[in-house]
Amino acid sequence: MPYAPTLRRSWRMAVAFSFAVAVTAPLSAQEKQEKVDNVTIDRIKSEAMQHSQVMDIMSWLTDVHGPRLTGSPITRMAGDWAVTTMKSWGLANPHLESWGPFGRGWTNETFSFQATAPHAFQIQAVPRAWSPSTKGKVAGLAVMLPTLDSLADLTKLAGKFRGKFVMVGALRTVNPHMTAEGSRYTDAQLDTMAAAAPPVPGGGRGGAAGGGRGGAAPVFNVLRDTAAMRWLEKEGVAAILVPSRGDGGTIFTDNGSPRAKDAAQVAMVHVGIESYGRIARILQKNLPVTLEMEMTNKFYDDDLNSFNVIAEIPGTDPKLKDEVVMIGGHFDSWHGGTGATDNAAGSATMMEAMRVLQTLGLKPRRTIRIGLWTGEEQGLFGSRAYVLQHFGPVGIPTAEQAKFAAYFNIDNGTGRARGVYEQGNASVGPIFAAWMAPFNSMGMKTVTISNTGGTDHLSFDAVGLPGFQFIQDGLEYNTRTHHSNMDVYERIQSEDMMFNSAVLASFAWQAAQRDEKLPRKAAPAPRPPTP
Repeated sequence: MPYAPTLRRSWRMAVAFSFAVAVTAPLSAQEKQEKVDNVTIDRIKSEAMQHSQVMDIMSWLTDVHGPRLTGSPITRMAGDWAVTTMKSWGLANPHLESWGPFGRGWTNETFSFQATAPHAFQIQAVPRAWSPSTKGKVAGLAVMLPTLDSLADLTKLAGKFRGKFVMVGALRTVNPHMTAEGSRYTDAQLDTMAAAAPPVPGGGRGGAAGGGRGGAAPVFNVLRDTAAMRWLEKEGVAAILVPSRGDGGTIFTDNGSPRAKDAAQVAMVHVGIESYGRIARILQKNLPVTLEMEMTNKFYDDDLNSFNVIAEIPGTDPKLKDEVVMIGGHFDSWHGGTGATDNAAGSATMMEAMRVLQTLGLKPRRTIRIGLWTGEEQGLFGSRAYVLQHFGPVGIPTAEQAKFAAYFNIDNGTGRARGVYEQGNASVGPIFAAWMAPFNSMGMKTVTISNTGGTDHLSFDAVGLPGFQFIQDGLEYNTRTHHSNMDVYERIQSEDMMFNSAVLASFAWQAAQRDEKLPRKAAPAPRPPTP
C-alpha cells in the first residue's frame, strides 16, 4: 500500500541515510569482475536525492502540458518545453525529431453531460479520444442497445435510434474492494521472478496455435465494426455511451484511434459505471431517461507527422565517443487525466537523470542520449520509427547499430525500481547485479531472465539491440491510474521518483564507462519480404 503521510519524513531520512552509507550486498565472483564506479554513483545519489528537480519536471509535464495525446498541440508544447529545458541545462543538440505520418491531432475543448429527467443529475464521463463533437447542445432519450449477433440484426432496428443516446455494453456488478489498491513487490515475489526459467522462443501466450477462445466465433462488436458505425452515423444517433472499466469515480478509457476525415463521425464517451448503472436501472423500470450533452472537440490536420524528443551528453573517449547509450520512455499519454504515471513518470525520470549527470559535470566515455517517444500508446510508433531510421530493419543493420551500447526504459508507473528484466539475455545478469549493488539496501536487487512487453524497449529488442525495462513496484498503476481519469500528479510518489532518477543516471553512467558494450542476444532471423 502507499506510504502513510506520517511515515514519509522518516522514509526520506532512511533513503538519505542508506545512500550516504552506501550499504551493499556481497558480490558474486562474476559480479566482482564488473567495475562499479562507487565514487561517482555516490555523487549521483546525492544530487538526485538532495537537489532533485524531478517533481517540478513532473508538474510541467502534467499540470501545465498535460494530457499529451499524440498529434495534439499540447503535446507539441510539451516537446518544445522539454527541448528548451534541456538546452538550459547545457545538454547537446536538444531537438524534436520528426516521424510519421501519424494522423490527425485531437483535443477536447468543452464537455458537459447530465440527465434532465426523470430528475436532474450529473453524469461522470470522459470523451473518447478522436470522437467528433456533438452538434451543439443535444438532448434526447437514453436507449440500451440489445445484444446483437451481426450487422443484419442491427439494421433491423432502423428508426429506433435517431436523436438518442445509445448505451453499448451490458450493466455489470460492482464488487467491494477488499484488498489494497496499491502494493509493492514482496521479497517472495521478487525471488520468484529471479528464479524464472528462460522464455521459450516463439512461445507467445502459451504457444498453442489457434489458441485464444478455442476457435469460437467472435461476438459482434458494434464499436469495432466499420459498417455498424457508418450505419449508426446515418441513423443520426446523438452519442454512443460506453460503460467504463473501473468504479469509485475511476474511469478507464479504451481510447480509440486517429480517425480519417471520411471515417464514421459518431460522438462517443466513456461513462463511469455508477452513472451508467443508474441510467440502465431506471430504463429497466420502463421509465424514460432524458440526457443532455455538449461536447466540443477539435481536430488538427496541418501536420500529420509527430516527433520524438532527443538530446545528449557527448562522449569524450576518442575510441568510444561515437558509441551511444540511450535512456528513454514514452512522452505521449491518453487524455482522461494528465498522463502522470503513464508516462510523465518515465519522461521526468529520464530528464532528471540527464540533468543530474550534466549538473555534476561528468564526462562519459560514450555518448549518453535521451529519447522521449510519442505514438507509444497507439503501437510504439515513435520508438519504432527512430529504430528503423537509425538502426535499420531486422536483418539489415546500419552503421549506427554497431555503435549502439544499450537502451534503458521506464514505463510502469511511479513505482520504485526493484530490478531489471534481462529480456532473455542472461549475459547481462551479472553486470546488472553489480550495478545494482549500491542500491541493494533500498530494495533494488532482482534480475530476471523474463521478458516484459508493452513498451518502447521492445522496439530496440526487436532488431537485436540490448533494450531493457526496469522491474517497478506496481503501486496503483493497474488498479487505478493506467489509462484513467485518475492518472494525475497527485498519484506520483516523489521518493520513488528521486530513487529512480538516481538509478537511471547510474545505469547510464556505468554503461557509458564500460570497456565493452553490453552483450547482445543472438540476432533475430530476417523476416521474409511482405507479399
